[in-house]
Amino acid sequence: MSHAVATKVIDWPATQAAATAAVDAGGVLAGFLRMPGAPLHSVEIAIDKAYTAASFGLPTSRWTEVLQSHSPAVRDGLVQRPRFVAFGGGLPIVEGGQCIGAIGVSGGSEQQDEQIARAGLAALGLD
Repeated sequence: MSHAVATKVIDWPATQAAATAAVDAGGVLAGFLRMPGAPLHSVEIAIDKAYTAASFGLPTSRWTEVLQSHSPAVRDGLVQRPRFVAFGGGLPIVEGGQCIGAIGVSGGSEQQDEQIARAGLAALGLD
């Protein structure tokens, strides 16, 4: 993910205090912005949401549903992995059918975080 792409993802006027992270396809942080007033824990949570979305190419909001089809061992084990986030706010960035990175947002409700992440996709023209 180029610097220009990462900047577009995080550089737009958010309406709430949130932390927004962009990672490349390998989950490496490519861009980050914490709005004034965003909770301090939101920093790592946003980065981990983006990491999870890039790792699996799946929105983090889908994990509750997806895990229901797996064994108890997988359900219990996966959610205990470091950096794994199973609630809304992380979206993969998919271009040409390939995951090129992800956006992670934290600071509001799951729905608010995902809405902000979708705005990041829209800024890229990938909504």
